Amino acid sequence: MKTITFGVSTIEDLEAEARAAFRGDRQGEHITFESAESLLAALTAPRRAILTTMAGAGPMSIRELGRRLDRDVKRLHEDVTALLQLSVLQRTEDGKIEFPYDAVRVEFTLKAA
Repeated sequence: MKTITFGVSTIEDLEAEARAAFRGDRQGEHITFESAESLLAALTAPRRAILTTMAGAGPMSIRELGRRLDRDVKRLHEDVTALLQLSVLQRTEDGKIEFPYDAVRVEFTLKAA
C-alpha cells in the first residue's frame, strides 16, 4: 500500500530528515506544513473527500470525480486546483487528475502555547 503523510515540521525537523535521506535512510512520501493551522486550512473537509474518493482509484476526469462526490464541477475545480498546487494531485498527460496513493496519514501535535 502506498501512503502519503501530511504533517507539521520545523526547519530543524526538515534538516534532520534531509541528513537521514543523504545517509540513505528511506523517508517515505511526505508533504509538510509550517503549522497545524496551515495543514488544516489546506486539507479542508471537501478536499479530504476528494482524496478519499481518489485513493487507489487511478486517473479520472474532474467531471467523473464530481459525479462520484455529487459536487458542482466549478467548486470542485477550485479544490482540485488547490490540491494540484500543493502537489497532492497530479495531472496526467491526457488531462485527467490522479492521486497516486492508496492511503493518507496526517500527523501533528497540538500543545499549549
